[in-house]
Amino acid sequence: MPANQTVDPEDIAELIGRCKLATSVSEFHGSLVGYISAGGRFGPGSLLDDLKFEPDPAPTADEEAMLTRLRHQTEAWLADTDLTFGPWLPEEDAPLAERAEGLTEWTRGFLGGFGLGGTAEKAKDLSEDAREVLRDMATIAASEFELDEDVEGDEESLTEIEEFVRVGALLLHAEAGTGNHPPSDTLH
Repeated sequence: MPANQTVDPEDIAELIGRCKLATSVSEFHGSLVGYISAGGRFGPGSLLDDLKFEPDPAPTADEEAMLTRLRHQTEAWLADTDLTFGPWLPEEDAPLAERAEGLTEWTRGFLGGFGLGGTAEKAKDLSEDAREVLRDMATIAASEFELDEDVEGDEESLTEIEEFVRVGALLLHAEAGTGNHPPSDTLH
């Protein structure tokens, strides 16, 4: 893969499978986004070390380069003023239950990565809106979605939750990841 090529979920799925990582693509991406959003500092070793994943076998040099590109790509997307960032979730044509599980996994990963990347001092400085987003994400991460006969209603609800998580991650990145504090307008 050329050095400037965008990393996509399929690339990470292959890495997860080959390195026998105990995670999904959604949870992995959530962990990375959470770590960056909390202002986590990457060490000289593997990104997997920073995120506390234990590969067996270790990534190849090409895979390490891909992880570095993914890190920089994710940092750029989070900082993009056009708000192009989006969580890596199952495709829209995937079954609703699979998409809901992917959202739960992504949020769980985000919270874990945010905890790894942040400090108690930064947590104290978060706005009330940011603390509320974290509480709501914790609720989502612990949720088991009950899907019923109203597929259209469930679809709309899941889309709203996905958007909340996306915007919440951007808010947390703006506050903790970059050190900038947005105005205290309510997020939702």
